[in-house]
Amino acid sequence: MAEVSEILMSVLSTVRVPRPGDRVHKDECALSFASPESEGGLYVCMNSFLGFGSQFVERHHARTGQRAYLHITRTRKSQKEDDNSSGSGDPPKKKPTRLAIGIEGGFDVEQEQYEEEVKVVLFPDRQEVTSEDLATMPDVVRERVSLSMTGLLAADSVSQTLQVQQWDGEVRQESKHAPDLKQLDNGVKIPPSGWKCEVCELQENLWMNLTDGKVLCGRRYFDGSGGNNHALQHFQQTGYPLAVKLGTITPDGADVYSYDEDDMVLDSKLAEHLSHFGIDMMTMEKTERTMTELEIAVNQRVGEWEVIQESGTTLRPLWGPGLTGMKNLGNSCYLNSVMQVLFTVPDFQERYVSNIDKILDEAPSDPTQDFKTQVAKLGHGLLSGEYSKPAPDPGDDLSAPSEPRGDQVGIAPRMFKALVGRGHPEFSTNRQQDAQEFLLHFINMVERNCRSGPNPSEAFRFLVEERIVCQQSQKAKYTQRVDYIVQLPVLMDQATNADELQEAERLREEAESTGTPPPAAPRAQIPFSACLDALSEPETLTDFWSSAVQGKTTATKTTRFASFPDYLVIQIKKFTFGLDWVPKKLDVSIDVPDTLDLSALRGTGQQPGEELLPEVAPPPLMTPDVEVKGILGSHGTEEDDSLYSPLLSPVLDDSTVSQLCEMGFPLEACRKAVYFTGNTGIDAAMNWVMGHMDDADFSAPLVLPGSSSAPGSTPTESVPEEHLATIVSMGFSRDQATRALRATSNVLERAVDWIFSHLDDLESMEVSEGGRSEAGSEGSRDPPPGPRVRDGPGKYELFAFISHMGTSTMCGHYVCHIKKDQQWVIFNDQKVCASEKPPKDLGYLYFYRRVAE
Repeated sequence: MAEVSEILMSVLSTVRVPRPGDRVHKDECALSFASPESEGGLYVCMNSFLGFGSQFVERHHARTGQRAYLHITRTRKSQKEDDNSSGSGDPPKKKPTRLAIGIEGGFDVEQEQYEEEVKVVLFPDRQEVTSEDLATMPDVVRERVSLSMTGLLAADSVSQTLQVQQWDGEVRQESKHAPDLKQLDNGVKIPPSGWKCEVCELQENLWMNLTDGKVLCGRRYFDGSGGNNHALQHFQQTGYPLAVKLGTITPDGADVYSYDEDDMVLDSKLAEHLSHFGIDMMTMEKTERTMTELEIAVNQRVGEWEVIQESGTTLRPLWGPGLTGMKNLGNSCYLNSVMQVLFTVPDFQERYVSNIDKILDEAPSDPTQDFKTQVAKLGHGLLSGEYSKPAPDPGDDLSAPSEPRGDQVGIAPRMFKALVGRGHPEFSTNRQQDAQEFLLHFINMVERNCRSGPNPSEAFRFLVEERIVCQQSQKAKYTQRVDYIVQLPVLMDQATNADELQEAERLREEAESTGTPPPAAPRAQIPFSACLDALSEPETLTDFWSSAVQGKTTATKTTRFASFPDYLVIQIKKFTFGLDWVPKKLDVSIDVPDTLDLSALRGTGQQPGEELLPEVAPPPLMTPDVEVKGILGSHGTEEDDSLYSPLLSPVLDDSTVSQLCEMGFPLEACRKAVYFTGNTGIDAAMNWVMGHMDDADFSAPLVLPGSSSAPGSTPTESVPEEHLATIVSMGFSRDQATRALRATSNVLERAVDWIFSHLDDLESMEVSEGGRSEAGSEGSRDPPPGPRVRDGPGKYELFAFISHMGTSTMCGHYVCHIKKDQQWVIFNDQKVCASEKPPKDLGYLYFYRRVAE
């Protein structure tokens, strides 16, 4: 032991004690999904606080030279073992820190089901040091190592901290009652523990009124649990507004509720208010779940298996490589479904899983923040089969929730979800999201991180050809744009059971008039061919500005494929707006085919003898009698107006802009909708919005025709040097960074999004040695190359689809079905089973792969 003591002394300077704000990864390996419950446990570096499974800890030691690791192992024990252990002399369990199902800390259910063993392990010889061993070592060693061990065990893990922060999305406001709260001098003193309701003697969910010190139970929950409403009744009788939840008081704060404001609030004088009743806030420890943690626990208990399983069938669980379930982290089923499908695509497998050793070798010092590492980790976890094992039997613990049949150990993609959602207003939360939006978000992240290597998102990328024909001049205009998803409209008027639907509507109206329950509504049967025909039918543009006639006229727009991708994603646009602009979901069944031939939808480009519309921009809307002096170029002055071109100020109908904003659309998108529809009213503007919601620059500022920059900036306007440096550090040239910033009014976040959505344009810019674009040179310069796309026959076969249940993409549940070895498999979070009746007619996103001819 003297030798071990000497080793510890030599590495003592690398042993750190966690401080507030340090990121502690003690529940998941940074490079795999190993955890303290896994075979071999988890090794937490006592310097960086990164966790590593037994297969990766040697790699970290070799790369960093770190020698001291805290080894945490947990073994499941039954309820009987737990009961028998009481009074056995075992050390007490750690005090609670955070509470949530499946998360370490506090009164966690799993905390009660596991026996934890902790020791220090010294590498490379894996010498073990227990708490008993530390007691025999020099004081300086014992104190430092013990403080580090205690700090690591008490610290909140990163994943749980992020999860609680996500549910704290609505920032609590200071209560209006806090500054001048009346407190009665009634001599009441509250002990630090042992509380119970003064009315019913309940000993949990207790709230102390901050005016008179009454300790009463909280509200009764919807399922009958919780309290008996005595704290609420006390407020109704007295009007005393603020109460604090006992058991949540710590030096950092507590849960405070304002009955008058009907919300959780902040109390800046909480320490003073507690002291009035003898409670020293600085000495209190948390022993109860906070309201945020209760929300997480409730959310994680939700099981949708019974709701979405294929009716009338017994589903057979499957295990093995490529059949790994994913834990629902709280409304994360949209992410689970999308990633399960993506990692059946060979491009993603080859980019991230086949190269995982190289990716891990090149990972930065903190791999938890590296996109490639976390995607590779996720892909390996899904495909390797290491985690595709039956979930443990809960044993004799009747209080533990029973697992539905088909549950797996699976993987919990906490690090991945935190990384891909970081900074995003929606995906950083625990709210339900649209699977289609997440798919595009993830593809965008792949594009950003694959600029210098193979890009798996190319498998989905294709070109769309739009042909617009001016009906007055019969001249045409061709444009191409990149897309990743084909969106098919749902035509309710094409339902094959229209008579049944009309009769159901009549019965509903009849029931509504008589006050009786309406009958169950039938589901509309829509032919897939009708949806596909709607995509290819010419669209009439009634307000088209023709450069040939220099005025507005009617035109037709036809959409075709300019290329066919290797993998085709089709979205059924079930989510739409009613007449009152309220979002709703169409309850439809569509006979989506197993095979698809889109060859007839290939674009042909300019036809022989067809004339093209002149490339002339339409005139801007302008005030009839007010001309605003515009932007002076570098070669002209107002006095010498030979090169001076003033911009005219657009006049926008403020009432229409306001109406659109009230519907939740971005301001700049609303301004563009009104501008490009010529102030013709809310209906035209709304149609413009619905037709351009998927545009990359939908929310970008309105740029007037004839202007090369957004409002508020000029071609010669300087850009912030720090923003330039940030973008240049990402691998772009100074000229490209400047162009992005000028296109987005010098807003860094928008500039980054802009630059990644214009990669192909930027890469075609010719840059001189001085870093300045030579795009201004005249002559025989070749047109810039288009985006890199794959092309081939337009014949496909269905291999996966994602289904959604619920009234909106913002709620409900997602599952996916994937065809593996000619067998359909249903992936419902942790449940992976053979599918007997895949509901292909009820899907939301369909995934096809090209069929070789």
